[in-house]
Amino acid sequence: MTATLPPQLAELVDDFSGVGPKDRLQLLLELSQELPELPQRYADAADTMEQVHECQSPLFLAVEVDSDAERRVHLFFSAPPEAPTTRGFASIMHTGLDGEPAADVLAVPDDFYTALGLGEAVSPLRLRGMAAMLARIKKQVRNAIAT
Repeated sequence: MTATLPPQLAELVDDFSGVGPKDRLQLLLELSQELPELPQRYADAADTMEQVHECQSPLFLAVEVDSDAERRVHLFFSAPPEAPTTRGFASIMHTGLDGEPAADVLAVPDDFYTALGLGEAVSPLRLRGMAAMLARIKKQVRNAIAT
């Protein structure tokens, strides 16, 4: 599966699939601490970003697409510090997709997250939140490149 993923996302999938379930959860928690701070223009997340209601914790995201030929995607997430699983998912998306060309982001399989092996570490409800994040990212990318 990793052949169809952008390089950074493929590397994360390899990292997660290469360790046991407890270590996957630890890796997710470590990633949650690496989620970048929001730029000032998104300081009021509820007003300036799209909420992903499927996530169990409040998560907001914004997608920007460069206007050049590469149409590189830039992702911004807001999730509370007390929601490490949600922040970890957002960090996976940011690490794996930020800066990638729009076409590559749109080509990510909708169920790529199953290859992370998190099904044994977190609830299916939480995994649906991650699927919803990717769906919203793709929707915003499509909207941005259509204009």
